[in-house]
Amino acid sequence: MKRTLSKKWISTILVLMVAVLTLTGCNTPAPDPYATPDPTPAKLSGEIIIDGSSTVFPITEAIAEEFRKINPDVNISIGVSGTGGGFKKFSIGETDISNASRPIKESEAAIAKENKIDYVEVMIAYDGLSVMVNKANDFVDTLTVEELNNIWKPDSTVVTWRDVRAEWPNEPIKLYAPGTDSGTFDYFTEEINGGTGVVRTDFTPSEDDNVLVQGIAGDKYSLGFFGFAYYIENTDKLKIVKIDAGEGAVEPTFETIKDGSYSPLSRPIFMYVTEEALAKEHVMAFVEYFLTDGTELISEVGYVPLEEAIYAEELAKLK
Repeated sequence: MKRTLSKKWISTILVLMVAVLTLTGCNTPAPDPYATPDPTPAKLSGEIIIDGSSTVFPITEAIAEEFRKINPDVNISIGVSGTGGGFKKFSIGETDISNASRPIKESEAAIAKENKIDYVEVMIAYDGLSVMVNKANDFVDTLTVEELNNIWKPDSTVVTWRDVRAEWPNEPIKLYAPGTDSGTFDYFTEEINGGTGVVRTDFTPSEDDNVLVQGIAGDKYSLGFFGFAYYIENTDKLKIVKIDAGEGAVEPTFETIKDGSYSPLSRPIFMYVTEEALAKEHVMAFVEYFLTDGTELISEVGYVPLEEAIYAEELAKLK
């Protein structure tokens, strides 16, 4: 006798089939234990020790601050002991990076070699070494290179402003300059007086450019020099002096520093990185960031960026 399913049973079976299909569709396949996991960027951590030039410090500080936002576990310490002071530490392996407002000297390179410190020189920006007077000074607008030499040379007889130009006041000049460990000091004395460290000694020195700013700002008849960026930060306190190297007086600006017409006081600035440090992932990442995304900050802190092609060349040195 042939049997047929009741409508009730057919309905029950259909409900069960739908439930099974629904559950099957919702289930996700079990993970394959042998599958290759998706690659994720390694989290950078470690320490970077930097010291050296006060001129280069604002650039490094600004870029390091942004780098830390991306890599909070990388600790970056930045000292300011001057270019020469920085190289003293760098050449015996105490620092990873040395900021410098001049190239390394042969004597400094020799010490590094003795201590088996291999390094890469990296040019990072242009700077215009700037001559400053007090904001209230209403008689000095320009100085010639010859006048600067007369003021700063070791056997100088210049005591008052009248000794520079007869029509200027008979008031004593108070001189301020970077300390002898400064690359800015070396560069100025080389370009103006014809030799590194060739200078009169009766001036107030400091490795901290902010101290020089305060000194010049506090004395109407003062004169001093330091990096262009510190002038940009203190235009309300200081007056910049145009320099005449024989072809007319030129004021340091981003344009005149970059094209070299602000002569002879335009210069490149550097950082030096040990090869041992570059072998560490977090140090290499910082230097690469410095020469790529970080370059956007250079003009913001008062320096002149290099051309893109030069940054590409400097970056290639690291590879």
